[in-house]
Amino acid sequence: MTNTTTPTLYFGYGSNLWQHQMNLRCPTSEYLGVARLDNYRWMINDRGYANVVQVDPSPSAEPSYANVVYGLVYSLQPSDEEELDINEGVPFAYTKEDLQVSFWPKEKKDEPVDTHKTPKKQDMLVYIDRERVIDSKPKHEYIYRMNMGISDALKEGVPKDYVQEVMRNFIPPEHDDELHDQALQQALAFKDER
Repeated sequence: MTNTTTPTLYFGYGSNLWQHQMNLRCPTSEYLGVARLDNYRWMINDRGYANVVQVDPSPSAEPSYANVVYGLVYSLQPSDEEELDINEGVPFAYTKEDLQVSFWPKEKKDEPVDTHKTPKKQDMLVYIDRERVIDSKPKHEYIYRMNMGISDALKEGVPKDYVQEVMRNFIPPEHDDELHDQALQQALAFKDER
């Protein structure tokens, strides 16, 4: 949550995987690495946007892609967090929680993180909707933003198998350039298309 002395560590798992959108929304944010939220699953809710839903812990030692969520980590200054609260529709669309994630900090500028290494455990800000947890379909323009985000997430080291097995169940790999302007408008000043 907002702290005036240190930046907030933020775990982005939806369209904020798109680093250009994060730069537009939160100009002083800094990309820090990849993280995994365990005992949650990734989905598109009935608003048409990404959400994470808590699931029972896996009885196996290693989490499967069905019960984890990968995302990108950013540091947020208070002004960025305030802007992100507006873009995320706090408190009607999402609420804010501090949840523990497994975190792989970026080590080299132009190389993806290695998620096979042992991660650090760290609490981070997560925007979550605990009310709308039924699987649904994404808004049409959201598919564009998610595909841009998926491209950035893969480049940064989010596992390709996770994208294929989880995210692609909701987000088709289409690229409709006609949606570019609408997607950028949503990236700059989100308006809920209820």
